[in-house]
Amino acid sequence: MEEFNVIYDRAVSIKGGPEQLERLLPHPRSERELSDTSDDRYLSEMTKCIFRAGFVWKIIENKWPDFERAFKRFNPKVNAMMSDEDLEQLADDASIVRNYRKIESVRANAQFVLEVSAQHGSFGAFIADWPRDDMPGLFTLLKKRGKRLGGHTCQYFLRFMGKDTYMFSDDVVKVLIQQGVVSKQPTSLKDLQAVQDAFEEWHRESGRALCQISRIMAASVG
Repeated sequence: MEEFNVIYDRAVSIKGGPEQLERLLPHPRSERELSDTSDDRYLSEMTKCIFRAGFVWKIIENKWPDFERAFKRFNPKVNAMMSDEDLEQLADDASIVRNYRKIESVRANAQFVLEVSAQHGSFGAFIADWPRDDMPGLFTLLKKRGKRLGGHTCQYFLRFMGKDTYMFSDDVVKVLIQQGVVSKQPTSLKDLQAVQDAFEEWHRESGRALCQISRIMAASVG
């Protein structure tokens, strides 16, 4: 496995210099910011990421004010109590994307958010307190306890909320394979732990956030 400065230098060369590369990098939010974010904003972002999956992102963005209206600003208590009839009415609402299975996920995820909030004080506190060195555990928990929150969806959700994490984009996976960390898209617990160990090593070398390491890796291949 190469030292991270080699990967960084390759990304700098491709992007035309360090300043150009730095402008591309995300910045994680602080634990205080994550904790202070209300539960409804976490449910909203979960839902947005679910509806984006396999769909045109721009359409979802343009319709999002209507989603906020339809789902009562994503108040978890209100959405957790939706009846099957409520879901069917939403599936007939032309102002949002009428995918019943994805609409149904809002009720399940509202219940999930409330359960976690009751255990930890708020969903944001739970996300803020989750250790950076156990992203596989968080991915697994979101997939098992949430609805339609597996794969890239949970990674996008965490990234957009500001939790420091890496992404398994095609370019990042390509670098992980080149570096001998994994041989294919990581899905098994063994491969996920190998990825975590690699990111921890690159974090120690560079002092950078996981999200920045991930983005630099992607930039190093084009």
